Amino acid sequence: MTRFPPQTVFLIGVLILMGAGWGMTQPLSKIAVSEGYRHFGLVFWQMAIGAVTLGIIQTLRRKRLRCDLPAFRVYVFIALIGTVLPNSASYEAIRHLPSGLISILLALVPMFAFPMALAMGNERFAPLRFAGLLMGLFGVLLIIGPEGSLPARSLVLFVGLALVAPLFYGFEGNAVARWGTAGLSPLEVLYGASIVGAVIVFPLAVITGQFIDPRPPWGMPDLAYLLSSLIHVAVYTTYVWLVGRAGPVFAVQVRYLESGFGVLWAMLILGERYSGWVWAAMAVMMLGGFLVQPRDRPAESG
Repeated sequence: MTRFPPQTVFLIGVLILMGAGWGMTQPLSKIAVSEGYRHFGLVFWQMAIGAVTLGIIQTLRRKRLRCDLPAFRVYVFIALIGTVLPNSASYEAIRHLPSGLISILLALVPMFAFPMALAMGNERFAPLRFAGLLMGLFGVLLIIGPEGSLPARSLVLFVGLALVAPLFYGFEGNAVARWGTAGLSPLEVLYGASIVGAVIVFPLAVITGQFIDPRPPWGMPDLAYLLSSLIHVAVYTTYVWLVGRAGPVFAVQVRYLESGFGVLWAMLILGERYSGWVWAAMAVMMLGGFLVQPRDRPAESG
């Protein structure tokens, strides 16, 4: 029997915990929207809570936030493309779709990222990875095509809305790979983007009447979005650490664990159940995502 070194076992354990954490944010989001909270209000507090938490971390590390123009451009881009737009779409979609289905569709991030990488010159064409892309598209068809795959046929429109998040995440990753982050560390990027995003979304939440009053009494939706925001900050910070410790190819496996745990948590917490078509789509997407995942690259000198 093959025995893994203790360090490998530790890193695998961290990966599993990350997948479990990120997977739980989907049913928590479902609870957060269950009593009328809408996307702008939820995104604002997600970013505000993230900014405060990361601000404390950066203060303890004695790191000051860069405020020059190149850094500000990165903050705005990551805030809009990485959180405000995709999360607004996800919060609206999860009001209508099962939480587990949202988790399954998030596994499409690598499949959206691959054609963008080809167009931007970040990757070269590979037949096996193209086959993975086609499998991802087939998985979507399994969800929206057959009768009985969704609770109601009218929900097909919201499947399209749920695809906005993986589309933007795929573009975000390619843009960072192509143009970098102006020398900012991942924690600095997330901290700055959280502040900028909160500033952008606050007036939208107020104007649209979606602002969430933080004063008590607090109910389950309030506790759900608070816990979801804290989990996201904790897991994202761990993800950044894991990329540096074990490499991006190992760390990206969290996407598949996130989807699997998202379905499991939705079944345990929300009592969701899915048709055979949805289970088949999940299997096809997982395999397709494995085929198009990033490949190891030789380390660059300097």
